[in-house]
Amino acid sequence: MDSVFGLVVKRIGMGILTLFAISIIFFMGVEALPGDLAEEILGQNALPETVAAFRKELKLDLPPHERYFSWLGDLMKGDLGKSLANGRPVVDLVGWRFANTMFLAISAAVIAVPVAILLGIIAALYRNSLFDRAISIATLSTISFPEFFVAYILIALLSVQLIIFPSISNINDQMSFWQKIYAIVLPCLTLTLVVVAHMMRQTRAAIINILASPFIEMARLKGIHRTRVIVMHAFLNALSPVINVIALNLAYLVVGVVIVEVVFVYPGLGQLMVDSVSKRDIPVVQACGLIFAAVYIGLNLTADVLSIISNPRLRNPR
Repeated sequence: MDSVFGLVVKRIGMGILTLFAISIIFFMGVEALPGDLAEEILGQNALPETVAAFRKELKLDLPPHERYFSWLGDLMKGDLGKSLANGRPVVDLVGWRFANTMFLAISAAVIAVPVAILLGIIAALYRNSLFDRAISIATLSTISFPEFFVAYILIALLSVQLIIFPSISNINDQMSFWQKIYAIVLPCLTLTLVVVAHMMRQTRAAIINILASPFIEMARLKGIHRTRVIVMHAFLNALSPVINVIALNLAYLVVGVVIVEVVFVYPGLGQLMVDSVSKRDIPVVQACGLIFAAVYIGLNLTADVLSIISNPRLRNPR
């Protein structure tokens, strides 16, 4: 138990250090942008006195390292600053959008994870069969297509030709739960098709690898049915790599939804980030980037901890 606790603490420490490094990269990236931020926002016709006052308000008159630690200190207090586009607190802008992104990601995950695991188990159970080859071809094709291509194909088929689902997934607080579900069917289906392929193939490969183990051969010699061998023995021992790939794809569902949100004009965090980049709203861009980074690191940390718990060999690497 102490060894597990020590490994978890190390993973958490590495996650915090990684997030700290990412915050530095974000800040340096903003510093590297060409032009003067105050002049870009106020326009070329602004008076020098106005530009100087605005630079002081944004703390642009301070050295970069002082601005970074000032920004980091405010961030540690939960203060993400104010939007340069409308003057509203960034927390208010980000909160609702992040909730929408999580709603879309969770909806896709509820469908994708069980389907991927089930297809992976069946493909391993009927290895080299017609079903296995058909699933492999379908998943490889899905992996090869970029998200926006899949999204536009679904829009063309289900919104233009058949007119079943809306092509613009606009949701608001006044809508009921099922109205929101109906509105996000197409972006949810797009994300599901993309991530199911990765999770299904990893599940299949992990189970097939475990099937070559001696204890599986012993279970077969005892006369245990093949389905029970795969489900109760092989799959449980393949949980570690399966958990890792599921966590990585869940992280993608949250972090990689930017393109999907833009295609379907979905009011999520990715859409907000794209709009803020076009407006050069730096505080909002930094907040969105850090939230995405924190979610990605958090899910990877969760995957590491669950892998350590589910696989005794990771607790004793020697």
